[in-house]
Amino acid sequence: MKAQVLTGIRQMEMREIPSPKITRDTDVLLKIEAVGVCGSDIHYYETGRIGSQVVQYPFVVGHECAGRVVEVGASVKNLRPGQLVAVEPAVSCHQCDQCLAGRPHTCRKLVFLGCPGQIAGCLCEYLVMPAECCFPIDDKLTAAQGILCEPFAIGVYAVKQSQMQPGTKIAVLGAGPIGLSVMAASKALGVAKVYMTEIIEERLRLAQNNGADWVGNPNKENIVTAIGRAEQDGIDIVYECAGQQEALDQGIELLKPGGKMMLVGIPRETRVSFSPDLMRRKEITLINVRRQNHCTQKAIDLLAAGKVNLDFMVTHRFDFSQTQKAFDLVADYKDGAVKVIVKL
Repeated sequence: MKAQVLTGIRQMEMREIPSPKITRDTDVLLKIEAVGVCGSDIHYYETGRIGSQVVQYPFVVGHECAGRVVEVGASVKNLRPGQLVAVEPAVSCHQCDQCLAGRPHTCRKLVFLGCPGQIAGCLCEYLVMPAECCFPIDDKLTAAQGILCEPFAIGVYAVKQSQMQPGTKIAVLGAGPIGLSVMAASKALGVAKVYMTEIIEERLRLAQNNGADWVGNPNKENIVTAIGRAEQDGIDIVYECAGQQEALDQGIELLKPGGKMMLVGIPRETRVSFSPDLMRRKEITLINVRRQNHCTQKAIDLLAAGKVNLDFMVTHRFDFSQTQKAFDLVADYKDGAVKVIVKL
């Protein structure tokens, strides 16, 4: 089969690699229809690593995908050939202490699609995944919408973990796919007001036109002062979705005493810092958000019911042969790219 393979820093090429086969009764063979380009894919493309996860070339990345069922293992009863499915990229063991505690997303033996040393990614024609990771979306969602379920599930989980209540006022720092997903999830669940910041003007306009109550560019104005004028008591919850030191600092300043800082973005640096004086005086709670936990079906249901529409997030589509162009577009923040999809 054909696959797009990382061969070095910002190097990618189409190669023929062996087609996967079902080896377990619980497996499903998929023909991939479309793949979304994620920020974590770009980390691997630009730097060859995320923290301790280092690419060994050649390597296939990609974890946001939708595909058609081609074949199912002998014990798979809920799926049939021809069905369109959205894919949950995390595979847990279901036996360790974390899984037994209802935390499969922090499974001790978790492996993740498109993660070095774990599972080769989905930028290829065929993929084998456990049936439990394949969510039917036939007659509910398109392939592109199925792809959006992966980042949207993270947004749903981030809002769930923050224990956001109706009437809460929040700030979302970063209007990329994850930030926009947090915005959409919070609006669906009854947030009172969403303040959103972003340095790319095209993304700001998307946020403003699709649910944000206020938007601001921190490169053009002091967003702490601007939001502070509107919310003199401070913000209840800040979702940091940019992975930037500046955004972390702004978030701590924006929060009211007793507020929560949700760490959703992935910094490229190995360390970040906080002001312990300000955090201590306000008694700020920091909560890390690790991917998603049992929120994929919830994300699908919200989209299928029309309670959330994320179609606006898909800004560009490329053919499979143009995958590197897609990666370059996202890596260089060109042309207002938000969610870029590669069609197979």
